Formats: sequence, C-alpha cells, structure tokens
Amino acid sequence: MFYLGGGAYINMMIISVFVVVLLFLMIFFRFVPLGLWISAWSSGAKVSIFSLVGMRLRRVTPSRIVLPLIKLTKANVPIPIAQLEAHHLAGGRVDAVVNALIAAHRANLELPFERAAAIDLAGRDVFEAVRMSVNPKVIETPMISAMAINGIEIKVVARVTVRTNIQRLVGGAGEATIIARVGEGIVTTVGSAATHREVLENPDKISKTVLSKGLDAGTAYEILSIDIADVDVGRNIGASLQIEQADADKKIAEAKAEERRALAVAEEQEMRARVQEMRAKVVAAEAEVPLALSEALRNGNMGFFDYLNSENRKADTKMKENIGGMNIDISARQP
Repeated sequence: MFYLGGGAYINMMIISVFVVVLLFLMIFFRFVPLGLWISAWSSGAKVSIFSLVGMRLRRVTPSRIVLPLIKLTKANVPIPIAQLEAHHLAGGRVDAVVNALIAAHRANLELPFERAAAIDLAGRDVFEAVRMSVNPKVIETPMISAMAINGIEIKVVARVTVRTNIQRLVGGAGEATIIARVGEGIVTTVGSAATHREVLENPDKISKTVLSKGLDAGTAYEILSIDIADVDVGRNIGASLQIEQADADKKIAEAKAEERRALAVAEEQEMRARVQEMRAKVVAAEAEVPLALSEALRNGNMGFFDYLNSENRKADTKMKENIGGMNIDISARQP
C-alpha cells in the first residue's frame, strides 16, 4: 500500500478537477455553439443557451435557425425562434421563408409567417413569389391558331403580364392555366369576328375582350395586361373544309352508285339463273312428251290417227307462226 504526502495528494486533486473541468467544457462546447450564441447576442437576437442545447438534442443544426433569426432581428421582423424551428422540423426551408419575409417587409406587402411557411411547404418558391409581386413577370403564349367566321385562319402570339397573388398562392393554378385560358379567350374572340380583316385592323380588341373575362380567377396570379405581340394570316380553312367535304360527298356518291350497280348485276344474274332453270324444266317436260305418247299408244289410250292429227295440228301451228312472223317483217320494211 502506497502512501502519498500532502503535497502529492493536493496535486492529484488538482489534476482530477482539471480533467473533470476539461471534460465538462468539451461536452459543453460540443452541445453549445458558443460562437453562434455570441453572434446572436451581439446582434440582439434573444437565444438562450438552453435553446441551443435543446436544438442539439432534437438533432437540429442550430446555425440553420439562429442565422435566419439574426437576419430577422436586424431587419426588424419579429418572429419567435420556436416557429422557425417548427418549420425546419416540418421539412421547410427556413432561410427561404426568412428572405421572403424580409423582402415583403421592405416592399410593404402583408405576408404573415404562417402563410409564408404554408407556401414553402406547398413546394412553391415563396421568395420568388414575393419578388414577382414587386416585379411582375411576362408570360409569352405559344402560337395560337383561330379561325374567323369567313374561314380564314389567324395566328396570334400574346404576352401576358402577371403579378403573384400571395393570398391565392396556396391552392391556386399556375402559369399553364393562365396560358390555356388566354388561348381560349383568343380563339373565342377571333371566332366571333365576321372577317379576318377586323382582327388585323383592331388587334387590341382581342386583348380588351380577353382581359375583361377575368381569366385570373382561381389562379395564383393577377393578370395586369394582355398585349398582342404578333398577328399573322394563315390558311383558308373554310375553303379547305369545303373541298374536303366535296371530296367526301363525291366518294359517298361513287360508293352508292357502285352499290346500285352491284345490286343490278346481282339481280340480272339471279334472273338469268331463273330463266335457265325454267328452260331446263321446259326441256325436261318436252322430253317427257314422246315418252307419254308412246306409252299411250302401247296402252291403247290413243290411236294412230289421233297421233297423226296431233302432229298435223303442230305443223299447222308452226306454219301459222312462221307466216305471222313474215307479215311483221314485211310491214316493218314498208316506208
């Protein structure tokens, strides 16, 4: 058993205390970003040590909360740190929301933190929305084809100036809906024109008519103006449709005529078949006459003189038919 003197014991106690203090400081600086706390304190942001420790325990990077809070404090936009941390834990982008709040405050736009957080969680760029509210955006539509009443095609390109409507940004329709509605309005306006010359003479009529329809209802934007950038004359669609209709009618008529011809041919063939069938029956019946005569002669039902009288009558009938045919031919040859 070793015995230490009083001086050595005191030295061991000092070393032990030093090690404990060193471990405590290491753990303290591990959980408490002292430099970040000093930055927040010097900027006037109220952040306690326990809040920073709690962020560490909740696995939240303190810099992602404290640095945006410093920007809010310097911009004089009071937002509690608990709301920033809650938005971060919900999967939101705290820095983007803070930048949007500062931009809205500088532009005198009403944008509560709850709405900005909802816009961010909805997947939209809230800072870009605020910037579009201050600086409107121009959306150019693709080439829109419409037809006037006289059948002439008109091709129109429009530029739509829009501004973000922050109140309808969550749940509002996007740019595709604006373009579709403007295109529908252009087609309707051009289609109501009597001739294409009316559209070419007054292209502003299109923008005024379309703008008066309230096309931005239910969208995330507010339409400021609709300007016609280009108007061109296209094909004569009415004439093309008439030509196509005439070709279709012609093909239908030809098909019906062919159907009638085929039906007539079928009827003719059927009639010929019936005539041939009747002729076959007559030939068969005539073939049975000599048999019947011979049978009658054998059985005594008919005498020889009766047979001769029958043959004489046939010869007289045939002679009369020949004489009648000769008279018809002679009368036909007389002038």
